[in-house]
Amino acid sequence: MIKVSGLHKSFGTQHVLQGVDMEIQTGEAAIIVGRSGGGKSVLLKHITGLIQPDQGQVFINGVDISHLEERELLKIRRDMAVMFQGAALFDSMSVGENVGFYLQREGKMTSGEIEKKVAETLELVDLNGMQHKWPSDLSGGMKKRVGLARAIIHNPSIVFYDEPTAGLDPVVSDSIDHLIRRICDIRQVTTVVITHDMRTVRTVGEKVYMLVNGKIYLTATPDELFASQDPVVYKFVNGISDSEDVLS
Repeated sequence: MIKVSGLHKSFGTQHVLQGVDMEIQTGEAAIIVGRSGGGKSVLLKHITGLIQPDQGQVFINGVDISHLEERELLKIRRDMAVMFQGAALFDSMSVGENVGFYLQREGKMTSGEIEKKVAETLELVDLNGMQHKWPSDLSGGMKKRVGLARAIIHNPSIVFYDEPTAGLDPVVSDSIDHLIRRICDIRQVTTVVITHDMRTVRTVGEKVYMLVNGKIYLTATPDELFASQDPVVYKFVNGISDSEDVLS
């Protein structure tokens, strides 16, 4: 589904990505971890075609999107969705309008069909009957669920999650993690999660890619990641720092 080959990207004198290689299989739940500022978001922007690499390629379903024109990229992106870190809801729209925004803008369904689809999708994320609520009425966890509903309503094949549990308490974070896992299983979507939350890694992930110094340092299952005695991996997973800072 997703293949990244020899990806390099610099911003000025900062060489952020230094030859990233990774493959994510169709239907797989992949987790990308690494230190803050280590290039995770830059990598995600390459995979979604928002940034072009200095060197290397990104393939989506066998198509190299690295240097596609915007019109061609739009066709690829129709099969993608992103759940943003802050949910990114439109404050002036109701929950139902937010969730149905993509379908309304696409203009291929009647209002009645959109309403039915919105109701079905809200039920899937455990927000039955919340169509007429406003974002200001919702808790942080509920906003994340609305953001997820909006992301999956058009049945994308790939869903990207940018720090889905950021700012949430442990109980709500756990519910979001299980919801992401459930969506992955029910919809059979390829799932890519950027996170610092080790609980998310355990609950959601099938494969973990650890980004260090602009390269994929480790590709492993969650169990292999947590069992690793490699000092770089061990210190990251367990949140241990020292004066030498082995990850820098």
